[in-house]
Amino acid sequence: MILHPAVIANVVSSLIISVTIVYAAVYGVQILLKWDLQSGEELQLRLERRTYLISTLLSFIFALELMSLFLFAFTADTLCPLFVGAMCAAGTLNVNAFGYPTLLMKMVTFLLAGLWLVLNYADNQAYDYPLIKKKYALLAVIAPLSVLETFLEGTYFLNLRADVITSCCGSLFSDEQVTGIGSELAALPIRPMMWTFFLGMGGMLLFGLWFYITGKGGYLYSLFTFTMFGVSLVSIISFISLYIYELPTHHCPFCIVMKEYGYIGYALYLPLFLGAVTGGGIATLIPFRRIESLHAVLPALIRKLTIISLAAYATFTAIVIYEIVASNLIL
Repeated sequence: MILHPAVIANVVSSLIISVTIVYAAVYGVQILLKWDLQSGEELQLRLERRTYLISTLLSFIFALELMSLFLFAFTADTLCPLFVGAMCAAGTLNVNAFGYPTLLMKMVTFLLAGLWLVLNYADNQAYDYPLIKKKYALLAVIAPLSVLETFLEGTYFLNLRADVITSCCGSLFSDEQVTGIGSELAALPIRPMMWTFFLGMGGMLLFGLWFYITGKGGYLYSLFTFTMFGVSLVSIISFISLYIYELPTHHCPFCIVMKEYGYIGYALYLPLFLGAVTGGGIATLIPFRRIESLHAVLPALIRKLTIISLAAYATFTAIVIYEIVASNLIL
């Protein structure tokens, strides 16, 4: 293991997150089995007193979980000078077999943590905690994934060896030799991908405005946001990165977070993930609109999530357009 402050920060934060989530999930089992708001028994009163504390603690922990994805990416980028062949986070993550699985798992837990925060916020707006079992059921799904994430991350950092020769992003995301998923995405035809991205994003934004105005098609809009989340990630590799680097062969999705490119990657990834979480939160909340204690609350909250998701994806699209227009690259 390489003893680096960023590595230690990642490992410690991951341990704190997973231990807290597992503890809360164990407590959540009692909620799922024993919660009865109509009961006046001592167990119910004890559960009611503790649930506020647990929910507040989890709100901070899941906020830390959201930040840990970007901390992990930042750490991988910071460590690249230690490995022969690594030019950015792409090479660092390829030092052993656990780098990319850790990144993928962090993306999954990021999205689930965001959905839990949305569900918890909605639950706290009602006087009778109508969603308490739903959010602890979701927590029971998140807990083992969090443990797996911590295991993968710990194994990745423990097996970092400075004498390992790794691959650079130029070979991992090359459109000349299709030898992996990164190369396959880089080899996608640029023009069709550009049409897919801009037509898809334009259609999603228009449909989101229609949903905001009419309140119809919420599930479809939520599905649209998740679809465009995936399309946008692929588009970054396929053509967006080319305009940022002003090189027709450089498809790396990691170099864009480096200082040399003004950390523009963070400006792209932050609204993209925010849009996916808030868009997914819409579908998460729609089934509960008819609950009496939430009937007056959820419509406004869903509209707010819609506006945030629209603003996030519009920001992402605007940055992409600016980078293409301002670039000296002509494809």
